Amino acid sequence: MAESVEVLITASVLPTYAHPGDAGADLHAAEALILAPGERALVGTGVSIALPDGYVAFVVPRSGLAVKHGITIVNSPGTVDAGYRGEVKVALLNTDRNTPFEINVGDRIAQLIVAPVSRAVFVPVERLPGSLRGSGGFGSTGVTTEDITPDRSTQTETAPHPAAAQQSGETL
Repeated sequence: MAESVEVLITASVLPTYAHPGDAGADLHAAEALILAPGERALVGTGVSIALPDGYVAFVVPRSGLAVKHGITIVNSPGTVDAGYRGEVKVALLNTDRNTPFEINVGDRIAQLIVAPVSRAVFVPVERLPGSLRGSGGFGSTGVTTEDITPDRSTQTETAPHPAAAQQSGETL
């Protein structure tokens, strides 16, 4: 079983896990509305939480709503920081081109995932170390498995890691 963490909560309806081992707990709508095709709305859940330091909560779409009705979350994942104490709201979007989507009070509209988070220590350097991937991004690996071939034009010049450079006496 995964590690548990206590999260203090005030809620009209508590988030619930549908199955043992699920990562996301369902969030329920605290208000009723109709999302027209292409429309987005900020929907309240009636949930406020106090996460322990070192934790974050992510608000993510429910797969069934996405596949069956085209309902997704505009800023997915929505990030709830440990210091936030307001109501968790969900920025829903109806991507269906023709059909409005009705949301009733109590409907499961999103999932909340609570996870530990590392805090980065950003280390400024003159240049980054190289990698096989380099600067290739946003579609650089194509669609099919045949498209996944190293593209030498996007690889960055290899720079030694700062610790390795220091050990060898090289300056960056």
